[in-house]
Amino acid sequence: MPRFYDTCAGPIGGLYLPPIAWDVLQREKIQTLEQLVDMADRLEQVDGIEPRMAEVIREALAQVAPPEEQTIGEMLQVPWCAFA
Repeated sequence: MPRFYDTCAGPIGGLYLPPIAWDVLQREKIQTLEQLVDMADRLEQVDGIEPRMAEVIREALAQVAPPEEQTIGEMLQVPWCAFA
């Protein structure tokens, strides 16, 4: 998938987002991964975050969230594993 935004590290460790996203999160006083996860479903409602930017942020969150916290709808996403 092509990258539409260059990303960089910011104040939330392990998360790489476009600089404009970091600016908006700073303005909104989002300083922790937990705060960002809590508002992930409402990103488009934040002034300055367009739908594509919200998607980029959610994709970045999916990369850093522990497997037990990654969900699609009601279904829990678990890491691939071999069954005995």
